[in-house]
Parts: sequence; structure tokens; C-alpha cells
Amino acid sequence: MDNTSAGPGTPTTHAQLLVTLEGLLAIQATDTKSALNQASQLINDTLRADKADVFLYESAVDTLVAMGTSDTPMGRKEIALGLDRLAVSNSGKAVVVFQTGVPYLSGHVDQDPDELRGVKDALGIRSAIVVPLAVNGVRRGVLQVDTAQPDRFTEEDVRFLEAAANWVGLVLHRAELVERISQEAAEQARSVAADELITILAHDLRAPLTALKGRVLMLQMRARQDGHQAYLQEAAAMQRATNRLERMIADLMDTARLEQGIFTLTPTVVDLAALARETAAALQTDENEIVVRAPAALAAEVDPDRVRQVLENLLENARRHSPKGVAVILEVGTEVHEDGNWAVVTVRDFGPGIAPELLPNIFARFAAGRGTKGLGLGLYLARGIAEAHGGTLTVSSSPGAGATFRLALPLPKAQS
Repeated sequence: MDNTSAGPGTPTTHAQLLVTLEGLLAIQATDTKSALNQASQLINDTLRADKADVFLYESAVDTLVAMGTSDTPMGRKEIALGLDRLAVSNSGKAVVVFQTGVPYLSGHVDQDPDELRGVKDALGIRSAIVVPLAVNGVRRGVLQVDTAQPDRFTEEDVRFLEAAANWVGLVLHRAELVERISQEAAEQARSVAADELITILAHDLRAPLTALKGRVLMLQMRARQDGHQAYLQEAAAMQRATNRLERMIADLMDTARLEQGIFTLTPTVVDLAALARETAAALQTDENEIVVRAPAALAAEVDPDRVRQVLENLLENARRHSPKGVAVILEVGTEVHEDGNWAVVTVRDFGPGIAPELLPNIFARFAAGRGTKGLGLGLYLARGIAEAHGGTLTVSSSPGAGATFRLALPLPKAQS
């Protein structure tokens, strides 16, 4: 322990220790910052310090951040000067204690060449104690008390602060549990509300859509009978729009079924290679050819309508992101896994690829990318269908190199 010129102070009594423990245990752990602010204030008052901090390490920025600070003039000044964030790269005694786990005590911080200038000069700290802070055996930060008086703290105060750090670790653990439970409950509530809204919306849209489709069909028939080619073209455009709306409503209903665990399949033995060729042929356009590479036949036990839905989604997505005149590649093959043979279908495009920040959530519900039309449900449903078959749907992509979606489905045991 660094004991630089530590002189005698007023030792912390057992009575104060017990009062502090009772106070820490009485903290209502509604949220982490509030709980740690209360803990810092309590420890500051017990040691009659000018400032107390609970610093926690944030790995994303490699920084110790004061998540709890006593409401004192020095504490407020620390925040105003930005000294409540201590970059590990800048070192300083708080960082050293966090890295080594060795407590620090000094009665003349201003004479310590290893302490930060802002701590010594801007805050005017002369006496300081810093001890490591752990939660469930994992070092998470440090607990620090400071004062402008020299030779203020004693070894007894260090032992008190080490004990208090254990209690603060319990407070922190409890507060984080409460926050996580509250967040999960809020997310669950939002999910349930969203599912209910989706189901109601999709159901209510079906009736007027059915009537609209009927009117469009009548317009087509009259236009064809009267020979009005322009009207016929308009009716055809309206029909495409209503078909698109119908698909969106179906996607909404399927999304709700997936979330509610009532999504069902009707599996049957089909030729997966033929299904892939048929789907590709139906989606062929002059702008982007779909090149199919598949065996003559490949029997698989799947729901053909649902697998076709996945393939249509992946192929339309690939075609939409491909440059004009550049083909989309659809490949069908097999792989041998420990549990048997699997069918593997890959869809590859040569477009701009998926941005790295979008990739982790590409299969999330309503995760439409930039410039993408629609509700952002297609890939979510595609993965749900794959998983309902006991399979997987994954993607690999890098900017400028296109994207490859990989659908893997277990084959019947007879083929294993």
C-alpha cells in the first residue's frame, strides 16, 4: 500500500461502521446511478470527506466513470471539470488501484508524481483513499474518498473503506438486477402490445382489402370487355398494389403467429431442387438473371409453401440490391453434419453489401435497412420459417462485396 506521509486522523469507530452498513443496506436500488450517488454521499459523510466517488470501468471507452458522486462542492467541481471520467490511458492513482487491486492511501497527494495534475491542482486534493470495488468476485472499479486537508485519513479508514466497498458492491449488484428485470419487463410489455396491435391491424385490414380486390377485378373485366387498354393497364397496376398489400398483411399475421408460438407447418416430401428452380423462374426479370445451380433432384421433408416464401424473400431481396445486368446466384446442395445430411440453399448477390452496423440486427423484426421499402419483416419471417423446420438462416457480407444468405434444412433420416 502506498502510505505517502499518511498522518494521524480521526479513526472511524465501530459504531460509525455499523451506521454506514445500515444506511447502505437501506438504499432503495431503483436504478444504478441513484443508488451509487446515495452510497457515495453516505460514505462521504461518515468519513467527513470533501468528496466520495464510485468509479466503474466502461470497457467500450476504456475509462473509469464516476457513476456515484457525493453532492458536495468538490464533487460538483469534479463533474464540471470532467474529472468524473478517468481514461485508463492517462493512468492516475484510481486507474492504478483498479488495475492492480492494491489500495492507495496518501496524506500528501500534491507530492505524488504519479497522480493526475487535475486531481492535485484543479481539485486541490491532499488526502485520498482509493480501494478496489468488486461485484461477485469481479473487479468493476474503485471506491475513492478525498479531502483538501493533508494527513486526514488513517489505516483504520482504509480498512473501513475496504469493508464499505464490499457493501457498495452488493448495492450495485442489486441495482443492476432491478434495472435488468425492469427493462426486461418493459420490453416484454412492449412486445405483447406490439403483437396485439399487429394482430388487430392485420385482421381489420383484411375485410376492406377483400372488397377492394373485388372492385379491381370488376374494373379489369369491364376494361377488357370495352377494349379500354389504358384502363386495363391501370387496373393491372391496382391489382399489383393490392397483391403487395395482401402480402404485407400476411407477413403481419405470420409475425404475430411466430411471436405467439402458434406458427404451424405442413411438411411433406418435396423436390427441393425443383422447388428452387420453379421459384427462380417465377422471379426472373430482364434486369437481373437468376442463375440456378442445383442437382437434378433433392428430396426434403418441408412445408413447400413456406420454403417457397423464404426463397422468394431472399431472391427478391438479392435482386433489389443487385446492379442492373448482374446475375443473382441460387445454389442448392447438401452437407454432412454429425446428426445427418442437411440441404443447403444459398442466395448470393453482388451488390453493395450490408453495412456493418446493420448486420447484427438484419433478422430483427421491423429492421428495414436504409432505402428499403416495406415493413422490414421479410428476413425476420424467413429466419422464423427456417427455425420452425429445425434449420437455420444466416448471412455473411462485407461492404462492396455483396451478401450471401445461407438456408440450411435437415434432410429426412432415410438420407442420413
